[in-house]
Amino acid sequence: MYVYGKNVAQEINSKIEKVYVANNFKDKEILKKIKAPIVYVAKDKLDKMVDGVHQGIVLKIADYDYKDINELKNDVVVMLDHLEDPHNFGAIIRTCEAAGIKDIIIPRDRSVQINSTVMKTSVGCLDKMNIYQVTNLVQTLKYLKNQGYWVIGTDMEGSDYKTLDYCGKIVIIIGNEGNGMSRLVKESCDYIACIPMYGTVNSLNASVAAGIILFEIRR
Repeated sequence: MYVYGKNVAQEINSKIEKVYVANNFKDKEILKKIKAPIVYVAKDKLDKMVDGVHQGIVLKIADYDYKDINELKNDVVVMLDHLEDPHNFGAIIRTCEAAGIKDIIIPRDRSVQINSTVMKTSVGCLDKMNIYQVTNLVQTLKYLKNQGYWVIGTDMEGSDYKTLDYCGKIVIIIGNEGNGMSRLVKESCDYIACIPMYGTVNSLNASVAAGIILFEIRR
């Protein structure tokens, strides 16, 4: 997998296999910190390697190693119900890390996966997180309930998020950007949290909604 950008290069903890830098790359301090072969190339080659603003540096790292759901031990878990936008995913990873929440569950199919855009948007936070990739969200929720977790979904119709009890072991579900939670996932919830809207819009960006809920849990 290729990741890119100066911030990623400075903060990444993953094993770096090779670094590609533009011939006119000036930031030598970044290169001093990197313990991997460095290859100088023309800028247009970097443009073809990644789809984004690379700032003259691209790093080749191993594909992300997803965690085993059986190893999950923390009390607060975030589940993403077929999120599609890698920028949203990266922002949620960053928000979770800021809130001290270490575990995120995503489905294997029809969902954004860990890629270079997610890595760049999360700005180094991904290395501090546990991302679990599962085959079936509903079956995973059944498993977690058997482990003592309560499941709280997020939707426009539900109880005010400030009125819910977030004590104990909980799973917070953030739905798809366009369609929200899928029907079977929603039916698996013990509670539904709603963020009241006071303007003309009727919903929030997935990463914004996640931030509001997660910091309410911490409060």
